[in-house]
Amino acid sequence: MSETFDVASALRRLTAGRPLVIVDADEVLLMFVEGFDRFLSQRGFYLDLSSYRLHGNVKDLANSGTLLDVEVTALLEEFRADLDSLHAVDGAREALLSVHAAADIVVLSNIRPDQATPRRRNLDALDLPYPLVCNSGPKGEAVGALCSRAGRPVFFIDDIPAHLASAAKIVKDINLIHMVGDERLKPLLPAYVGTHVRATDWHQAAEYMRRLLHLSG
Repeated sequence: MSETFDVASALRRLTAGRPLVIVDADEVLLMFVEGFDRFLSQRGFYLDLSSYRLHGNVKDLANSGTLLDVEVTALLEEFRADLDSLHAVDGAREALLSVHAAADIVVLSNIRPDQATPRRRNLDALDLPYPLVCNSGPKGEAVGALCSRAGRPVFFIDDIPAHLASAAKIVKDINLIHMVGDERLKPLLPAYVGTHVRATDWHQAAEYMRRLLHLSG
C-alpha cells in the first residue's frame, strides 16, 4: 500500500498526550531557494532577490532581463516535479534529534499530493524520518488537528508570518518560532509580531524548545 500524507495518517504515528513540534519544510528544514537557484543556473537564469517572492526576481544570465511571471511559474513547476535534491538547513537534523526524546515531530509542508513522494525521499535522505503532511493554503486548521491529541507544550516553526498567525488563531497556547533558513531571505521578511522566538538558526530554536520541554544539555 502506498504511503499517504494527510493529517489522519500522521496522527496514527503520534503519541497521544505527548508534546509536539510541527515544522515547515521549505526554508525551515530544507533550502528551497538555494536549490531553485542551482536549478536556474543550469538553465541560464539566476535569482536576484529583492523581495520575499520568486516571481519578479528571476533573471536571465545573458542580459539580466527579468523573466515574466508565467515563465517563472513554468520553471517552478518543472523544479517541483522532483523535490528530492534539496539540502538541509544547517543544524536542522541535530536540533530535532535533541528534542525528539521529549516530543513528537511532524513536517507540515504546502505541496501538492503528487509532490509528496519526492519530498519524502528528500527528507529520508537527510535522516529526517518524521511524518509528512501535505497542506494547501493557511496552515492553522492542519496545525489544530495535529495538536488535538497532543500534550503540552506544542510548537510550530515556519518562515511565513501568515501561517504562524493562522496557527495562533486555532491553537491559543501554541509556541510560535519564526525562522528563515536562507541568509539572503532573512532581511526581506520582518518578524511575525505574535512570534515567541525569531530564531536566527536551529541552535536558538532548539534551545527555546528544550527549555520549555525541561531538557538539559
